[in-house]
Amino acid sequence: MSSHIFVYRLKCLLRDKETIFWTLLFPLVLAVFFKLAFGNLDRGEIFQVIDLAVVDNTAYRQDQFFQQALDEVSAGSDRLFNVILTTAENAEQLLQKNAIAGYIVVAEQPRLVVSRSGIAQNIIKSFLDIYLQSAVAVEDILQHNPAYAAQLFQDLAGRRQYVTEVSGTAAEPDSVLNYFYALIAMACFYGGFLGMREITDIEANISPLAARINISPVHKLKAFLASLSASLLIHLAEMFILLLFLRFALQIAFGDKSFYVVLTTVLGSVAGVSFGALVSAMVKKAENIKIAILIGATMAGSFLAGMMFQNMKYIVARHLPALSWLNPVNLLTDAYYSLYYYDTYSRYALNMGILGAFVIVFCTGTYLIIRRRKYASL
Repeated sequence: MSSHIFVYRLKCLLRDKETIFWTLLFPLVLAVFFKLAFGNLDRGEIFQVIDLAVVDNTAYRQDQFFQQALDEVSAGSDRLFNVILTTAENAEQLLQKNAIAGYIVVAEQPRLVVSRSGIAQNIIKSFLDIYLQSAVAVEDILQHNPAYAAQLFQDLAGRRQYVTEVSGTAAEPDSVLNYFYALIAMACFYGGFLGMREITDIEANISPLAARINISPVHKLKAFLASLSASLLIHLAEMFILLLFLRFALQIAFGDKSFYVVLTTVLGSVAGVSFGALVSAMVKKAENIKIAILIGATMAGSFLAGMMFQNMKYIVARHLPALSWLNPVNLLTDAYYSLYYYDTYSRYALNMGILGAFVIVFCTGTYLIIRRRKYASL
């Protein structure tokens, strides 16, 4: 009898076009829009060489040290500036046309002229500040220890870097991936529509179908589990289609831990379906109210997980860290990112453990509610 219910429940759910749209087609369409919107986001962070003008006056031509400093930072493939030597009038015209980020006038000491503030202007100012600090330090050393002049200039010519940037893992950080991982987490919890429908279809006071199920000779819990298994199977198939579409059509990286990605998706799907079932069992209102609560809770969790605004995830983690662990959508998002970025499984295991606890709470709560529900008449 359970297999009979399972098969016919599959057929019934597959004919529900509205639910299939929200649980499968909507995440696919949203993923395409995300790719169009965020596909080139990282490229905007690539450093662009700054166009800088220098007034070619007498003071500049006599300042050999400043000329040498400019030559060092404007040469090679990793240069900071494209330096343009010109007159003061032409430099001002270029600045007004936004053809340059700023220009430098050398008098007693170099002076920066800009028309607006920005990253490029801050970089030029930082370069000038470092140069002026070094010039003052050199002058002070030469006044007190002129015998160290040769050693001093040798040290200045061979600057040492005492800080080295080292990645914590083999993977490169990618700010765009969190949007897609949060999208997958949202799609998992949209499976709540399926779980909600399973509860609705066994509430005899809502539909004639539920009334017939309640008076059938099959135990209500057994019928519910068979129907829920059909919903879970459909949702898992939808989630795997989404994963394949993201990986091979949109080229979204998941790392090389494919088994754990699948395991995370399975647990996320179970969490989503069971969450929808719990909401439907707890809320004794019309179906529209239940749907509104489910969508509101899912979208709020997705927002806090960084799906709409990436920095929100880190704002919550910094100011309300407990909320990060109480948000199952964030746990799922963080689990995917942990698989991609970290070499160890400690953070991933923590996320999965807490998410598993949520699943137990959702399932237990649903069971305790529906098993006590009785009807005076059908």
